[in-house]
Amino acid sequence: MDLLSEIVIGVFIVVVLVIVGIIIAIYNGFVSKRNRVQDASAQIDVQLKRRYDLIPNLVNVVKGYMKYEKGVLTQITQLRSSIVTGSMQDKATANNQISQALKSIFAVAENYPDLKASQNFKDLQDQLMDTEDKIAFVRTSYNDYVLDYNNALQTFPGNVFAARFNFKPADFFQTPAEQKQPVKVDFDDVNAPSAQVGSAAAPAPAQKRSRQKKQQGQAPKQG
Repeated sequence: MDLLSEIVIGVFIVVVLVIVGIIIAIYNGFVSKRNRVQDASAQIDVQLKRRYDLIPNLVNVVKGYMKYEKGVLTQITQLRSSIVTGSMQDKATANNQISQALKSIFAVAENYPDLKASQNFKDLQDQLMDTEDKIAFVRTSYNDYVLDYNNALQTFPGNVFAARFNFKPADFFQTPAEQKQPVKVDFDDVNAPSAQVGSAAAPAPAQKRSRQKKQQGQAPKQG
């Protein structure tokens, strides 16, 4: 074998080793980025599970002061069941709907001083708000990792090998457009206790009689 052949073979071996090294680096990069996504997804699941466990306690406390229609309780129960199951987008949708429902409950609670003063309600509210903050934090981290992972799969040279290695893009934890609208609280869903209804409605007749007297007193001057 002459010197030229040896050089060609040596160059070929170096090229092959470089290509193999690049492929290994790309593959390991995919694995590392996917693992970060999966770890962040697990952290989201931990917080969703925590919220899942807190909701029944909140409903039990609230039911002692408010009487919600069965449809509302059924909806919350169904949302609670789906919050830790399904795809990431399913979890995101259920989580956002739960957030809207909880905001409504907390808004309605403003009309119930005894409920607001309940230590159990305060504790549950604080825990749920803390969980909401943690979900928002881990969601941001998760979406950052998903963006990094998906970019690696869809840009060159990663896109050449991603399908061959069976790496698939991950779903973002997104907020549907309709969930970004301001919360609308429907007070018709709440049957307030008669005592509270009476006390809340009392000022209206008094104000009406006051206006009537004022109008009667002004009537002669107009004549």
